[in-house]
Amino acid sequence: MRYSKIIIWLLGLLFSLYYSLTAQSQEDILQDLQIDVVYLASDHLQGRETGTIGEELAARYITKRFKQIGLTPKGEGNTYVQPFAFNFSTNPHNKDSEARIGKNIIGLLDNGAPTTVIIGAHFDHIGRGAFGSRFLDGPVVHNGADDNASGVGVLLYLADALKKSNLKNNNYLFIAFSGEELGLYGSKHFVKQPTIALNQVNYMLNMDMVGRLRSDKTLIINGAGTSPVWKETFPKIKGTPIKIETFDSGTGPSDHTSFYLADIPVLHFFTGTHQDYHKPTDDSELINYEGMHEIADFMLALIAQLDKKGKIDFTKTKDDSQRQAASFRVTLGILPDYSYGGEGMLIDAVLDDRPAHAADIQKGDIVIKMGDKKVKDIFDYMEGLSQFNAGDTTTVVIKRGKSELKKKITF
Repeated sequence: MRYSKIIIWLLGLLFSLYYSLTAQSQEDILQDLQIDVVYLASDHLQGRETGTIGEELAARYITKRFKQIGLTPKGEGNTYVQPFAFNFSTNPHNKDSEARIGKNIIGLLDNGAPTTVIIGAHFDHIGRGAFGSRFLDGPVVHNGADDNASGVGVLLYLADALKKSNLKNNNYLFIAFSGEELGLYGSKHFVKQPTIALNQVNYMLNMDMVGRLRSDKTLIINGAGTSPVWKETFPKIKGTPIKIETFDSGTGPSDHTSFYLADIPVLHFFTGTHQDYHKPTDDSELINYEGMHEIADFMLALIAQLDKKGKIDFTKTKDDSQRQAASFRVTLGILPDYSYGGEGMLIDAVLDDRPAHAADIQKGDIVIKMGDKKVKDIFDYMEGLSQFNAGDTTTVVIKRGKSELKKKITF
């Protein structure tokens, strides 16, 4: 264990020395991207589980990179770190949980502008697979090269490129979130306790799994309906091999959701799922670094198109049924609060024009029964949901304050 820590320290030192000597020249962008991903997806970081030494080492590395790029600390106490407390359990509703501290890493490129663009990516992953893993043969390190060392690599590239650019009509806040895999803990915490005024935020760009761009160059962009400006702007981006496939919904299982729910226009960039998702085989040698570079340059072109637009308008979106889990044939149209530790399933948000909204189910309600299925936690909820088909009608029992209410639902 002692030697492992020494190796980790040496790797971090070598990478830091490399950047101090060469990052300014940007002679080999692909090598820079690869160095970031290879380190973050190293076995020595043990899968970057939130609240562990692996997450801490990743946080230190990102902090060093922010310093090298020249970003201003925008965490707490004039540091890059924004800590947040949470209770860890492999079952989010298990009362036998462990108190932990996670860390967002935040740096600001201050151009003296009236508005700020937030650019984010999560750096945590699922550790040795005690939760969220699709690997069934025991605990083993899940390196998460695509999910989401790739997003952090693009984040760092964008920070350096924007620092050197003439795009000065927005400030840029770069956030490497932790706790995403556990339920968007880091981004939720930032929105609740922001280190800048949220009313000055122009829009938010989120990169989650951008490391597997396929040969057809298709980039999936979620959140295209969260501002009328997005679809007006995409056709104006020329000279790029990227082909885009857009979905309107501002919600989804990544950190942009926290900002959408705060009425901020968002986009989520994503190259698609693959057989290595949440498995130990999601390793750095499978990453398409040229694709990451192409995606980053597409994003820079988008930012350039919006540089003189001022603050863009926000619009609400309908939930996108294509984002539902494959095992579900229906959706209630709610977002669970994964950090809730009590009995039942606490609702964090209700989506417009979905069954829960039609039945006057509200944020803060706790689902305790779905049809004949008692709901003690989110897993009971998912099991209950999987029993229904489109057109079915059932009764959902919720707790609202001290009252229990029955709501008739038609899927």
